[in-house]
Amino acid sequence: MIPLIQIEDIRVAYGTPPKTVLDGIDLAIQEGEFVCVLGQTGCGKSTLLRLVLGSERPSQGHILIEGREHLQPDRTRGYVPQKYSLFPDKTVLDNITFGAEVGEFSLFGCFTPRYFRLRREYRAQAMDYLRRIGLRESDAAKYPDQLSGGMQQRVAIAQALLTQPRILLMDEAFSALDPGTRQEMQRLIRELWRATGTTILFVTHNTQEALYLGTRVIVLARESPDSGSRVALDLRIPQPCHENEMPCLVRKLERVSANLPEADPQEDTIHAMR
Repeated sequence: MIPLIQIEDIRVAYGTPPKTVLDGIDLAIQEGEFVCVLGQTGCGKSTLLRLVLGSERPSQGHILIEGREHLQPDRTRGYVPQKYSLFPDKTVLDNITFGAEVGEFSLFGCFTPRYFRLRREYRAQAMDYLRRIGLRESDAAKYPDQLSGGMQQRVAIAQALLTQPRILLMDEAFSALDPGTRQEMQRLIRELWRATGTTILFVTHNTQEALYLGTRVIVLARESPDSGSRVALDLRIPQPCHENEMPCLVRKLERVSANLPEADPQEDTIHAMR
């Protein structure tokens, strides 16, 4: 079976002289996986996400979506950044439908009967997503500054999902939220993932969040301060992940992320894919 996402010998370096951020990344991600990417600040987690999105090119290697290179962002990949990407002068409904409408029509295409038909369909779908993400129909007419941070992030998720992407990329999407709202958003994204079957790549620095959300956790880490990050650990997470397993898994992932020596193997009860 061809992986949905194939990452082949990726290397990324910036600047002069070049500083290597990622070095020798090889990953195969199957459709329907929920993959959480962990690592310390500056290890290249967000860079890896931008490479899969197509907004950035590697210095070396290839990223294939269903066997083909995609050299720019398109509707196969939705993106939810850490900071809500909402237009302040558009209503919630207009924000949700904006990406789908712009991706479908040129300026002159907005004057055709097909445009008005699809626009009605997009708005009906947007209202459905509005309900699914836990907002009220009356929220559709509000503007972003009338919403809380958690509500704005829900709208950003609906905005990304409306185009029905096969891959959803989320970059520290919940890190700016308060703990209660963050837990609520974690439950929401798990429910949406189960309902839609969308393949999700979720960047986080929170180990417990990665274990709660992911079916698989990938840890990026540097072997030395001057080297680029590699895949230090690639773990399948048991579903469900029981509470008594969590402390052991948290310690294991945090040791690898910090590039510390492994503890007694008997302490770790999960099988590493690597």
